[in-house]
Amino acid sequence: MCEAHAYVRKDDKDELFMENVDSVLPYEDGLVLENIFGQRKMIKAHIKELNLVDHKVILEQVQV
Repeated sequence: MCEAHAYVRKDDKDELFMENVDSVLPYEDGLVLENIFGQRKMIKAHIKELNLVDHKVILEQVQV
């Protein structure tokens, strides 16, 4: 499987945001993540780090 889990980095800690993500798309001032089950989540964030070996997408929320 090639899916990744998406995490939001807060105070140097990673909190799980979504599991089994297979698509990350830019959307207005944030991102839309979609998993293998077709579920979608939107977040006002940018990609901080991609760790493809560990299947992790690290996001950093944009302050409004």
